[in-house]
Amino acid sequence: MVVAGGEKEKIFERGYGKNTGMGLFLSREILAITGISITGNGEPGKGARFAIRVPPGVRERINGSVKIW
Repeated sequence: MVVAGGEKEKIFERGYGKNTGMGLFLSREILAITGISITGNGEPGKGARFAIRVPPGVRERINGSVKIW
């Protein structure tokens, strides 16, 4: 599926796409609970590409005192 630049946020909406439309929707929802964000930043015709942002302090909160990065 090719997603135009102005429609990139729609891929994270529930029901968007050919199948159930739940994969990226659930991914974003679960990450949001932990304070992590995901965005699509690929270019049409060049494949899918996503950026995941982990704010400072989140990794320590998720994994206790062990640093996972």
